[in-house]
Amino acid sequence: MELTPLFVFDLMGVFVFALSGALAAARKQMDIFGYMVLAVLPAVGGGTVRDLILNTSVFWVDQSIYILVAVGAGVLTYLVSIRVGKRYTVLEWADAIGLSLFCVLGASKALALTGDPVLAVTLGVVTAVVGGILRDVVCNEIPLILKREIYATAALSGATIYCLGIYFSLEEGAALVCGGVAAFAVRSMALIYGWSLPIREREAE
Repeated sequence: MELTPLFVFDLMGVFVFALSGALAAARKQMDIFGYMVLAVLPAVGGGTVRDLILNTSVFWVDQSIYILVAVGAGVLTYLVSIRVGKRYTVLEWADAIGLSLFCVLGASKALALTGDPVLAVTLGVVTAVVGGILRDVVCNEIPLILKREIYATAALSGATIYCLGIYFSLEEGAALVCGGVAAFAVRSMALIYGWSLPIREREAE
């Protein structure tokens, strides 16, 4: 198993998204099995859908360390006490970090396999948001992507900037960092300042 920078970033994304799932389990007062299940869902859900769409081998089937990292994050969260009032805040920030990592990593894999930047951006967003949707649906909550605050737009920004970086001949590592930082900055501003996309008001009929 070669610890390339891309592989390390991938493991980081899995770990952080798994934390967000385990924190959701904490908010729902689940047992340790619930922690592990909800840790795995956001950690591998988006990447699984991406790989199935790309008709390539599913990443965690090839390397089971991803499952071990996700389960480990779930157990760690179960063992570490976090004040009830802070759980959702920590969940949001863990999710923001995972979103930022996964949108560029998903775009990177899709671009390498297809060479199509439009598909790369699309699957970057899919990688970043699908796992969180699964987590929220299992927890019987409205998925973050469906709330008014900026969420998928952050992933879209990060994946797009990554692809632009590759187009303008940035090194892979630099493009990943630029895209990830951009996604995190957009999502952070949304969390701090309550940014949301405008909606169109319609008159009652």
